[in-house]
Amino acid sequence: MDYKDTLLLPTTTFAMRGNLINNEPKRYAAWDEKKVYFKMKNERRDAENFTLHDGPPYANGHIHIGHALNKVLKDIIIKHNYFNGKSVRFTPGWDCHGLPIEQQVEKKLGGKKKKEQLETAEIRKLCREHAAKFVDIQRAEFKTLGIIADWEKPYVTMDYRFEANIFRTLCDVAKKGLLIERSKPVFWSWAERTALAEAEVEYEDKEDYSIFVAFELDDKAKEKLGLAKESKAAPVIWTTTPWTMPANTGISLNPEEEYVLTSDGYIVAKKLYNSLIESEVIKGEVVKTFHASELENLNAVNPLNGRKSHIVLGEHVLMENGTGCVHTAPGHGEDDYRVGLKYNLEVVMPVDETGCFDATVVREKLIPNAEEFVGRHIFKSNEDILELMGDAVLQTNKFVHSYPHCWRSHTPLIYRATKQWFISVDGVPEGESKTLREIALSEVEKTKFIPETGRNRLNSMVENRPDWCISRQRDWGVPIAFFRVKATGEVLLDEKVMNFVAMIFEMQGSDAWYSMDISQLLYPGSGYKPEELEKVTDILDVWFDSGSTWNSVLKSRNYDAGTYPADLYVEGSDQHRGWFQSSLFLSSAVQHKAPYKGVLTHGFTVDEKGEKMSKSKGNVIAPEKVLKEYGSEILRLWVASSDYQGDLKISQGILKQTSENYRKLRNTFRIMLANINDLDALTPNEEMGDLDKWILSVTADVLTEVHTQFSEYNFVNGMSTLNNFIVNELSGMYIDMTKDNLYCNAKDSNRRRASQSAMAMITKTLLTLMAPILTYTADEIVENAPAIIKGDAEDIFDMTYSPLNAVKTPFDATYMVKAREGFGAVVDGLKKEKLIKSTLELVIYTESKTVLDMNRVDAEDWFVVSGILEDKPEENILGSFTLDDDTFSIAKATAHKCPRCWKYQAKEEDCLCTRCQSVVNA
Repeated sequence: MDYKDTLLLPTTTFAMRGNLINNEPKRYAAWDEKKVYFKMKNERRDAENFTLHDGPPYANGHIHIGHALNKVLKDIIIKHNYFNGKSVRFTPGWDCHGLPIEQQVEKKLGGKKKKEQLETAEIRKLCREHAAKFVDIQRAEFKTLGIIADWEKPYVTMDYRFEANIFRTLCDVAKKGLLIERSKPVFWSWAERTALAEAEVEYEDKEDYSIFVAFELDDKAKEKLGLAKESKAAPVIWTTTPWTMPANTGISLNPEEEYVLTSDGYIVAKKLYNSLIESEVIKGEVVKTFHASELENLNAVNPLNGRKSHIVLGEHVLMENGTGCVHTAPGHGEDDYRVGLKYNLEVVMPVDETGCFDATVVREKLIPNAEEFVGRHIFKSNEDILELMGDAVLQTNKFVHSYPHCWRSHTPLIYRATKQWFISVDGVPEGESKTLREIALSEVEKTKFIPETGRNRLNSMVENRPDWCISRQRDWGVPIAFFRVKATGEVLLDEKVMNFVAMIFEMQGSDAWYSMDISQLLYPGSGYKPEELEKVTDILDVWFDSGSTWNSVLKSRNYDAGTYPADLYVEGSDQHRGWFQSSLFLSSAVQHKAPYKGVLTHGFTVDEKGEKMSKSKGNVIAPEKVLKEYGSEILRLWVASSDYQGDLKISQGILKQTSENYRKLRNTFRIMLANINDLDALTPNEEMGDLDKWILSVTADVLTEVHTQFSEYNFVNGMSTLNNFIVNELSGMYIDMTKDNLYCNAKDSNRRRASQSAMAMITKTLLTLMAPILTYTADEIVENAPAIIKGDAEDIFDMTYSPLNAVKTPFDATYMVKAREGFGAVVDGLKKEKLIKSTLELVIYTESKTVLDMNRVDAEDWFVVSGILEDKPEENILGSFTLDDDTFSIAKATAHKCPRCWKYQAKEEDCLCTRCQSVVNA
């Protein structure tokens, strides 16, 4: 007789294969239609809040794998908090202003010259259209990753009300007394014709000159030092930028050091004398020694143009290389500028916005035959300048070094003094006693960092950063919309005037600054006449836009985006110098506190060799490709299973392994769902069998540990712990051990219902634990789950995580696991020798009190054998092992194989065992 129909075989509508590629888009579309995000808000309306404030990606191009990593990680964190019962908010955003978009519009127009023929208003219109297009493209692409957010009302920095709030933040900074305008050297991109902030600077290798130039002291200086007028005495400067020699107005010495005059007439630092002799820059012996203070305020002569070069003392002069005499051009360097302020050195700036010498070189007689240099690029002038200095140039070499470059155009930057707007980081905000820098540093101390190393990184950047240059000389951005009095140059920071402009921006956008006359933009009761004023034409650094999103999104009433300060900011580790820092400074300036309670940083995506992805290497893995081959669940599982604290490796091999891990996880859920398909009530824990209590005890411990790790956003360790548990204890042991009980016992037997109940409890807890990561799969499970799992839930978003109740294991689990391992080792040998095919052919003889004290059927199922016996047979022993002082002897079962359950417990051949007989008869 075929007894198959009498078995309670597992059955479920939850498919073995997810067919993710085809099914995910349908389910995601259904989530959209059901407005799941708003459902999530309503479900937790009165619960504790959790706000993750989204750092805006740039609306320029399709999303790449780094975008996918970032948004999926945020989505997992938000959902983890949601399934833990919190009220969550996730308003996604986009950065829409700035240089890259302007560059794309330039390309479409056919270059800078074509662009310059258009009005600013027309250029801005084209930029706005370009950004809007990619906001829509990226929004659609993010949705395909299963990310749930307020997609209907994202924040977009070019929206009218948003632009108004960016400007209002600027006004707030001005009211705090931290906004200053001054002429100061800043990083300047001559290729893009604009100032750059520190965060926009990258370092790349560049070949430069290394030159040593002698500046002869003038007669008065020699006289003061007791030297003859006809004698030679020349401080030797070292520089790598010959093109800055026309702008030299000083020579800086270290105030603590001694300087020597050599017999061949050169002055250098005493500490560097020997190295300069070795490198043959100078050849003479030391004839006289001076302290730096003796040389202070003396004058030397610039050999290029005969102009005065004033000797000053500066702490920035180091003794590591060079000569100890630093060429000082206040228009071309931060340190030069600072020492120049102290000594009132002239700031000479003969370089225009394109990086070419301008008419200043003729007017100020900075270079001989200066007319030939006007309009020539500075980097193409080095050789001629060297030649013009003649014998004063003691040595020239070329060398390669790390040099600042523009992060967009990848062209070398220059330091160039121009009139710019700055936020003073060492200024004291009105109403405060500490400087802005001190406030920011104290807020870093209060912030939680994941990983903790982020604290030192941000702290170091805040400690060392100069004033923030927030002005740019471009078209596409929020204007620094201030009026200047033509007659005096005074900038109007009248609150009513600024509020009026902000109100216009709110209604018409910041384009109004370019399309409307001053008479229309000026507050009617200002007391100023429009003809007496002019507009400031600079725009804001795009980092100001994104740095003020806490104000425009969290504090304004324009978005239902959560609370200020946010619980968490999550971005790549490069944002310590970018968004984390700009947000911190603006929030500290206006509100005197950080805009976030916690900062989580992740690394960058690299290929399996750890190399950066690039099209030229052919190692780029685009999100779109992953979705077409594997589905978004695999990408999400890869994010959760990767250590985001370093760089994250991704490749076809890694994705295949992740896909295999997903398959195991999915099939574990499937077999558990199939085993509980007819369960309608849970067995109380105290009525369960030994194996059920054991698995509930193990599961409660493991899932609590995993939940703790997930709550600390340690997903990689949580997933590792979970995978080990599923492969070993849950799937490898318990599901295997309970097959006989679930398939062969009577449908309503207490023992079967107890094991089903244990599986149901585990399934429900594991489901809500994994839902933040595999939300699609979790929702599909709920759709196919019995009521014992989902209750009244329509979908996964109606469910909340609750931990399993701890259950005490009724036996020594450590001992029993070791016993099973010892048994498994003997069985492997028996199978290799082809003595057995199944462990059900075996019985175990032992006097182990731990085993014999267990329920005898549970003990049999623990080893998946047909009997556990106390008396040891005298023959037919196939193998044995010992554990502690206990011996386990393994022998062939002497009873017959039951044709229904396959246990060797039947009294006669082809007859049912006692248990199966009673089930079939019933």
